[in-house]
Amino acid sequence: MAGWREALEDLDDDHRLMLEGGSLSQLFLRYPLTLCHPLFVGSFYGVLVSLTFILPSLYAGWMESIPIEDSFNDWATKSIMFVALTAALSGISFLISTLVLRPPIRLENRRRYLFPIPFIGLILITWSMIDDAPAWIAQLGWLLAIIPGPIYIHLSYAPRWRILDRIDRGLDPFEGMSRTIDPPPKGEVESESDDLLDEAVAEL
Repeated sequence: MAGWREALEDLDDDHRLMLEGGSLSQLFLRYPLTLCHPLFVGSFYGVLVSLTFILPSLYAGWMESIPIEDSFNDWATKSIMFVALTAALSGISFLISTLVLRPPIRLENRRRYLFPIPFIGLILITWSMIDDAPAWIAQLGWLLAIIPGPIYIHLSYAPRWRILDRIDRGLDPFEGMSRTIDPPPKGEVESESDDLLDEAVAEL
């Protein structure tokens, strides 16, 4: 039985591009589907974000004369909770994708909105650690640090992985789906049309 990569070649361009995803999805999908399950991708996101909190946590502990071992243990405890939360949210997104059966949404032109959010969260959390910031600053920081990864997995990666897994198992990938591809937003269509027009004018 051919793998999902070979099966994608038999699809039309729109469906193939939708299932190949952007650079981020392709980064994960280089590995076997079992290893790049949405649950593991969510856990990986949690680990990456948790690592950025090491220095702020240790610095905050040093400012309060807390032993470095205690500061590290506090960071490790929060990191485990953070990873567990992002993994759980990713697992829920995968379960929803198996029930709703919707196509993945390509986020290439929307990543510029999601990309800075974790860094804003990191800044707010660091501020709350090293300064006397209001409690809601830390809460907002944790929220901003958490949500981008699960949003990406929920909207794009989990539905894509579900379809690819069905292809890999030799099943009809679009069985039960009322629509098999999401049309691009109107603004993106207009942008692509403008680009094509510019190219045509340049050739003339």
